[in-house]
Amino acid sequence: MRANAKNFSPQEMAEGITYAHAHGKKVYITANIFAHNADFEGMADYFTSLQEMGADALIVSDLGVFSLARSVMPNMELHLSTQANCTNYAAAAFWRNAGAARVILARELSMAEIREINRQVPDLHIECFVHGAMCMAYSGRCLISNYIGNTKHADAPIRDANGGDCIQPCRWEYDLKLSADLIEKKSGEVLPLHEDESGTYIMNARDMCMIRHIPDLVDVGIRSFKIEGRMKTAYYVAATVAAYRQAIDDYYNDPQLYMTKRDDYAAALARLGSGRYSTGFYFGKPSADDHSYTGDNRFSLQDFLAIVESYDPATELATVEQCNKFVIGDPIQIFRANAQHHTQTIEAMYDEHNKPITSAPHPKQKVQIKLNTPVTQYDIIRRA
Repeated sequence: MRANAKNFSPQEMAEGITYAHAHGKKVYITANIFAHNADFEGMADYFTSLQEMGADALIVSDLGVFSLARSVMPNMELHLSTQANCTNYAAAAFWRNAGAARVILARELSMAEIREINRQVPDLHIECFVHGAMCMAYSGRCLISNYIGNTKHADAPIRDANGGDCIQPCRWEYDLKLSADLIEKKSGEVLPLHEDESGTYIMNARDMCMIRHIPDLVDVGIRSFKIEGRMKTAYYVAATVAAYRQAIDDYYNDPQLYMTKRDDYAAALARLGSGRYSTGFYFGKPSADDHSYTGDNRFSLQDFLAIVESYDPATELATVEQCNKFVIGDPIQIFRANAQHHTQTIEAMYDEHNKPITSAPHPKQKVQIKLNTPVTQYDIIRRA
């Protein structure tokens, strides 16, 4: 899906790395396509430029890409992508010996399997997915997208799902015209397909959510938690990461506090509109129910109201870019990093010409809102 995103130019990449480092954060660059011969053209130069920019690590899945990166950037950390399908301790040991500083394990592993990998290869940094989309393919190696994307429009450019161009057909709704059942011809086995008010979804797994199981994840030796955020909004990423950061900190500071707040963490994530969640493969193979996507969103998808661009302390007016409609009288919350969230009601707001308005209905509309607390650039305003 990254091929459809507004990816960084070299200048933007350098600026982003500098900005992240200034805020005490690391930047890992994803280079985990399954590379073909043509993909190697210019790759060495690209990796050299990443090293010069100060990137902290490269995430790789292809053995050839891994080998090239190791030779071009001997001092750069290399992390093995989940798409490399590392499912056992022997493979984990191989990649450690090859120079991988971290292995992002396949999503198809149980708690017991992860514990054994950590026991067998204790000096390896293990990372696992804990939240987000579950591909209808083994560790994301999807051919469904390739097939549909390349046959639906014969004259369109070839789209490679494993080259960053996934179109997510596993999440589409389908009509079944001829039968209510899917029948495997050779065996005659009937695979019943059901339709409800949300439609028929035959390949769509529920998103994973492990925020209620932080102690289990820590106990088996997982040292980094990975959150799926491809093509998501800045608000989704910020709110999801904040919820997990709070849960992890609470657990390490006071395990009992974490246990008492588990429902609160889960409720915060439910507001993001991903419907019902599953725990993936952690506690056993997913059941049929885990592949049922009902669209059961109990909360509004319109919580994300605006992003702060600037703030004038003299007038207490924040200039924001509108993302969803809000009006005078709406209760709002200022959502920000490393600070207490502030809640208030919108009592006054103005358009770009400083004229009073009562509603902000237009996408990307620039609005000034009267706030009774100081805010900074990139703070998020959401519905309280």
